[in-house]
Amino acid sequence: MITRKSKREIEMMHDAGKVLAKCHQEIAKMVKPGVTTKEIDQFVEKFLKEHEATPEQKGYNGYEYATCASINDEICHGFPRAEKLENGDIVTIDMVVNLKGGLADSAWTYVVGEADVKTAKLLDVTKTALYKGIDQAVIGNRIGDIGHAIQSYAEEEGFSVVRDFTGHGIGRTIHEDPHIPHYGEKGKGARLKEGMVITIEPMINEGDWKSKMDENGWTARTVDGSRSAQFEHTIVVTKEGPFILTNQDDLSK
Repeated sequence: MITRKSKREIEMMHDAGKVLAKCHQEIAKMVKPGVTTKEIDQFVEKFLKEHEATPEQKGYNGYEYATCASINDEICHGFPRAEKLENGDIVTIDMVVNLKGGLADSAWTYVVGEADVKTAKLLDVTKTALYKGIDQAVIGNRIGDIGHAIQSYAEEEGFSVVRDFTGHGIGRTIHEDPHIPHYGEKGKGARLKEGMVITIEPMINEGDWKSKMDENGWTARTVDGSRSAQFEHTIVVTKEGPFILTNQDDLSK
């Protein structure tokens, strides 16, 4: 069932989103050759505790960590680990923050050290695809409008869009209806209404869009070993247009 959030619920989620956005800003300073995703995960635990928040996915279906940390060909749900990041790697840090019952979800892909032209294009296209999807999250549009905007842009740029994992509604729990695919047709799917809170989180691959699962039952990676990037925001559909609850650019709001 698709639910529309009250003003109070949205304010709580926005407060969580501000903490999450600030945490990502701090992670950006940490990501460099020699650091480990386990160290990043430990930092996130400490940061959230200091801000009276908790990592919502820790314990979710048995998941053990505060973050998901996916490196290079890992699409999503990579485990934080002691492997040192190397120059030229890309790493996606994904987390859900719970602040006094308000939830917010955001993933960001970081370059370790210096990015070559190929890496820079992958990240630029993925981030641009996210915002093209967000632009479609307006009252009266349909879910397919979001996916179509993302897919058409990413494929025109020579990349593929992961089909096996989607965005979602979010509220009292991490995953709520509706699913938000990052591919699709204009004018298809449920209609967007004021007060809906959703995540838009395109996962864009350099090669084939298909994924395979690791033996741990969590981590998905590309079938051909190509790299995958992801950027994600939690947004609310408003009369004034989409409002980003996890915006890193302006934490004063």
